[in-house]
Amino acid sequence: MDSWLPLLDIFMNSLSPETEASLWLQSSFNSSSNPSISISTSTASFISLLNQPIESVVIDSSSSSSLSSSIHGKRRFMWLQTLPDVVQARILSFLTYEHAKFNKQDLSKLARDMLFDATEVNFWVKKAAHQLLDVVSDSNYKWVSCLNLDSEEKEFEGNFGEAPKWLKDVASANDSILPWLPISVDELNMKIPHTQCENDEDMVMEVEESEDGNCESVGTQPKLVHREIDPIDHETEESAACLQMRIKNLESSLKAVELVDDIRQLCLKRKVDSLTVLGLIEPWNADDEVVPILLSRLLDGNEQDFGWTSNILCSVVLPKFLILEKPAPRVLVTATIEYCKVHHKAAVYALLFPLILRKEGINNPICDVITRIVKECLHPAQVSAFCQKLLCEEEDENNYVCLPCHQSLLSRELVWTEPLFNLFQNIFNHNVHLTQDSVDQLVSHTLESSRRFSKSLKFANFLLCFVGKCGPMLKVHKAALSEAVGSTSSFLTKSILSKLASI
Repeated sequence: MDSWLPLLDIFMNSLSPETEASLWLQSSFNSSSNPSISISTSTASFISLLNQPIESVVIDSSSSSSLSSSIHGKRRFMWLQTLPDVVQARILSFLTYEHAKFNKQDLSKLARDMLFDATEVNFWVKKAAHQLLDVVSDSNYKWVSCLNLDSEEKEFEGNFGEAPKWLKDVASANDSILPWLPISVDELNMKIPHTQCENDEDMVMEVEESEDGNCESVGTQPKLVHREIDPIDHETEESAACLQMRIKNLESSLKAVELVDDIRQLCLKRKVDSLTVLGLIEPWNADDEVVPILLSRLLDGNEQDFGWTSNILCSVVLPKFLILEKPAPRVLVTATIEYCKVHHKAAVYALLFPLILRKEGINNPICDVITRIVKECLHPAQVSAFCQKLLCEEEDENNYVCLPCHQSLLSRELVWTEPLFNLFQNIFNHNVHLTQDSVDQLVSHTLESSRRFSKSLKFANFLLCFVGKCGPMLKVHKAALSEAVGSTSSFLTKSILSKLASI
C-alpha cells in the first residue's frame, strides 16, 4: 500500500493525472534503475489493491428511526469504490491509457465489477469503466465463419418485413381492420369523430391552441376562432372579483407578491380557461411598478408553457400598450423586454401581432415599443418569419392571443400609417432579410399608400431604405415603384428614383 501512495496522491491532486501517473509508473519501474522489480508483478499488485474487498455497514437513509434500527446490513465493496468518484474515474482512465502494462483479464474483471455492481455508480465512473472494458475486450470474429449465412439468406429476407409474433397473435384473436393492427373495426369507428360540412367554405381553419390559450387567427382578414369552454362557476367569479379589487388597492410590493401568488393559484386551478379567469381579474389595471412582479411570479416554473406565458403577456402588458398615446414608462418597457427575451413565441403572438393590428393603426409610441422588442428580443430570422406571417395572409399559420374584452380594439386588416412604414424601416435597418413574398406584399401596400403619403418625409425615408435594402428583389416592380415615387413631392424623391434606376 505504501509504495502506491505517490501514485494515489497524483490521482487526488494533479491537474493532468493520467499523464503524470504514466510518467511516475515509467520512472518507478524502469528496469535500468530498479532491475529487481518486475512490471507485471507490480502492476498486478496495484490491481489487487484496487480489488481488495472492504466490508462496510450500509445505512438505510430512508429510515427516520434510531441508528440501530436504520442499519440495513453489512456489505463488501472493492477498495476502489471507497475513493471519491473523481478519483475512481481518473484511475480507470489511467488504466485505459496504460492497459498494455496490465493483465487484460484483471482489467476486464475490474471494469465489469464496477459496471454490474448493485450500488449506484457515478456517471463519469461508469463512462470510464465502459472505456476500459472496450479497450481490453477482444474482438474475435471467428465465430461468424460457423454460420451458414448463404443457406439462411432467403429465410431472413422473407421474415424481415413481417409483423412480430405478439402482434400476429392479437390480430388473429380480433376482427382487426388490418392484419398488423390489433384494433377492431367497431373500435375504430367509435374513435373517429363524425363531422358534416356542406362545402369547403364552411370549414373553419385550424388554429394553434395550447391547453389554456385562446388563439385568434391573424392576417389581412383573420377569422376569429373561439374554443368552447365550461362556464366559470360562481365561486371562481367571486374569487376573481376579490382579486380585481385588491389589484386596484395595492399598497406595497409585499402585498403585490401575495396578490400575484393568489392569482396564479386561481388560474392554475382553472388551467383550461385561465385566460377567461385573467379577464375577470383584470391584471392590466395594476400600476406599472407592479408589472415586473406580475410577469416574474405568475410563471412559477411554467416557462415552457406557451399558452400560459402568452396569457400572462396579453392580460398584463398588451392592454397597457394598446391604449398608449405617449412614450411608455421605462419600468413597463424594461419588464416587457426582459420577459420577451425569454419567451420569443409569446412575444410574437401575444404582443406584436395584436399591437400591429390595432384598429387605429400604430402610433409613434407603440412603434418605439415594437422596435425595441424586435431589436433586443428577437433574432433577425424570427423577425423575417413574423413579417412573412403578417404580410402574406397565411391564415393557417397566423394566430394571435387576445382577451375577448380587447378584441374590439383590433382590426381585421393592417392599418397603414406613417409609424407602420417607419417600423418596417427600422426592421430593415436591423439587417432583417425579408422573403420575396413579403417584399411583393410590401410593394403592393406601398403603391396603394403613395398618394396618401405623397408629402410624408417618413414615408419617403421608408422608400429610400426599402429600395436600398431590397433592390435585387424589386426588379420586377421597378416600373410600378418608379411611377408611385414620381407622385410624391418630398426632397428625397430624386434620390429614390436614382436608386430605383440603378437596380
